Amino acid sequence: MEPQLLHRVEDSVATVTVHHPAKRNAMTAAMWRALPELLDALAADPGVRALVLTGEGATFCAGADISTLRESAEEAQQLAVRAEEALAAFPKPTLAAVRGYCVGGGVQLAAACDLRFAGRSALFGVTPAKLGVVYAASATRRLVALTGPSTAKYLLFSGELIDASRALRTGLVDEVLSEDELDERVSRFTRVLASRSLLTQAAAKEFADGHTDRDAHWAAQARGSGDTAEGVAAFLERREPRFGWTAATPG
Repeated sequence: MEPQLLHRVEDSVATVTVHHPAKRNAMTAAMWRALPELLDALAADPGVRALVLTGEGATFCAGADISTLRESAEEAQQLAVRAEEALAAFPKPTLAAVRGYCVGGGVQLAAACDLRFAGRSALFGVTPAKLGVVYAASATRRLVALTGPSTAKYLLFSGELIDASRALRTGLVDEVLSEDELDERVSRFTRVLASRSLLTQAAAKEFADGHTDRDAHWAAQARGSGDTAEGVAAFLERREPRFGWTAATPG
């Protein structure tokens, strides 16, 4: 099978899989180009309420396919940044499920997700210093926001790998689980996300990401959504809520 991004939707959760096992799921130029378009389609699908990004088999993503850097390192980085920004801007909750190597562009993708769950064998590295590449400003800022300046500098200056336990301590990942538990935990947690109010999640995501001019927009969305009334009614009636707001109407 050619290197590609695979996807499926099940129980309102989209799963996007980086599929290039011959090169530890390294991202080719075509894969970087395909990701924003795929994300746009999934964002527009009202049946999708959360998204999981993972890698085929025992590896998450070993970064960019280095052979593409021979053609134009600058163009390759631009493609990666566009894909990273599209993932960060996805209007629904996103979660990276990480096994094995998560290196370079793999860390860019994982960091652009809202949450990161990792298996205990996961290894993380940011390796531009090994190649003489200037790491993108957007990716650097995102890494610093997650881990703090000291850990970000450790990773960027050295290119060394860190294990899942250190990634957890420094904030790079949110949960670490055994390899056998990871899939089930991700499945259970994303089902929880899919059952919650997407209105709440979408607004919280914008606010947490630093948007400062959307208060009136989200207040208007809340007034017209019916989600609050449904949530209160469901609580009083001791049943699961059926939230109806979607991001179909642009703000």
